[in-house]
Amino acid sequence: MSAQQLLPLAGAALWLVAANLAAMLPSRDNHRSCATILVVIGVPLLGWVTFAFGPVAGVVLMAAGVSVLRWPLMLLGRLRRPWG
Repeated sequence: MSAQQLLPLAGAALWLVAANLAAMLPSRDNHRSCATILVVIGVPLLGWVTFAFGPVAGVVLMAAGVSVLRWPLMLLGRLRRPWG
């Protein structure tokens, strides 16, 4: 494994650790600011990992990110439904 492949994996691992630490900290805004920062950092990181390792690794990393950020995605789904 070359350094070009090690950097995206290290970034993804740091992102996952930061996301779990952010979830453990108390928050007054229900972690919305942390989730926003994690999404802004995570989307380009997801593209970088997908570019370096291919679409299967990208889908696996996206599933890991969705499992960590499931509440913002559920709230977004509720906002987009016109019937309720």
